Amino acid sequence: MTASAYLTGFGSYLPGEPVDNDGIAARLGGDDPVTERIRRRVLAANGIRKRHYALDEHGEPTELNEELAVKALQAALDDRGIPASDLRMLATATTMGDVLVPGFASMVHGRLGGGPMQVLSASGVCASSLAALDAAASKIRLGDHPRAAVVGSELPSRSLRQRRFDGKRAGLDSHFLRWMLSDGAGAVVLEFQPHPSRPSLRLDWVRQVSLAHEHPVCMRAGMDGTEASVGSTWQDVSVAEADAAGMFLLRQDVSVLDELAEAGLKQFEELVDIGLVDVKHLDHVICHYSTNTFRDLAFDSLRRRLPTLDTDRWFSNLESRGNTGSASIFIALEEAWSTGRFAVGDTVLLAVPESGRFSFAFAHLTVVGPGAPQNTSTQNTTKEQ
Repeated sequence: MTASAYLTGFGSYLPGEPVDNDGIAARLGGDDPVTERIRRRVLAANGIRKRHYALDEHGEPTELNEELAVKALQAALDDRGIPASDLRMLATATTMGDVLVPGFASMVHGRLGGGPMQVLSASGVCASSLAALDAAASKIRLGDHPRAAVVGSELPSRSLRQRRFDGKRAGLDSHFLRWMLSDGAGAVVLEFQPHPSRPSLRLDWVRQVSLAHEHPVCMRAGMDGTEASVGSTWQDVSVAEADAAGMFLLRQDVSVLDELAEAGLKQFEELVDIGLVDVKHLDHVICHYSTNTFRDLAFDSLRRRLPTLDTDRWFSNLESRGNTGSASIFIALEEAWSTGRFAVGDTVLLAVPESGRFSFAFAHLTVVGPGAPQNTSTQNTTKEQ
């Protein structure tokens, strides 16, 4: 028997009013014919209809990334009904914080307040939020902390504005992400026991794997090219030289995204093969992805194993909330939870592919009622009886 961790509070924060596809240029700029053609091509493929930016109508920033994180955390704490002073650990995930130093978790803690607590800054891209969740849950299971909070937060819009692109080498590899990414934060509260008066999500297991040993860099910033070498990173040259070379633009090698989808599906099938996922008793799948094309590939793979697949099990809010990187999986989980999609006994799979250098994270959850047993095998993925 192994001690468990339970998700007992959920929160999200999306800055500003939703921006539709026709309103993006007003926020980010880039209304010339060539840029508009690229934008419409990317938007037609990804299926995103609305997203949020922490920018005003003139494209000026309105909030910091750490502020987005704190608002999502406060929403999760309010949902649980506890103050920040009850936390003993804070784990954060983001692609780029507001400052180089201190770490993002320290900045978020300073703004959130509360009392003394362990902090962890998980860096990376999309899968960093489940890495932070795994770390916090491990400390709870060890008995080091009774309660923790985890937040994924992203504010890429500051790097996506036209002024960052003027005079730079900016092909499809940079414009692709420019019309894909947006701002937001999602958070959860974890505890050693379920919520006392309503259902909770028991965290059964988390699995993360990097395939960086097999794949080159796909999503990048701060380097010239896809391979790092002395003299080719932003720290090897002056800031002005790095900026002129376009090193601060977020870029993605779109030619290898099909390989990312294939590798992610293979990782999922391995989880099925070793018995961690039972597709016949899997009630919900919440998957972060950047385009609806990946969703369709996943459906095809699942149907090979389960011809009667009910696609209503699949939940994503990509079209209405946008691609918010590490925050996406928690933003989707919060919406699924708050809209009543789950019932006691249901199982939930979270899936997050990360294109940075090909890594993948999965988490399996079971909905339990108040007063459920506090100790259970972390390998148990069957429904509550």
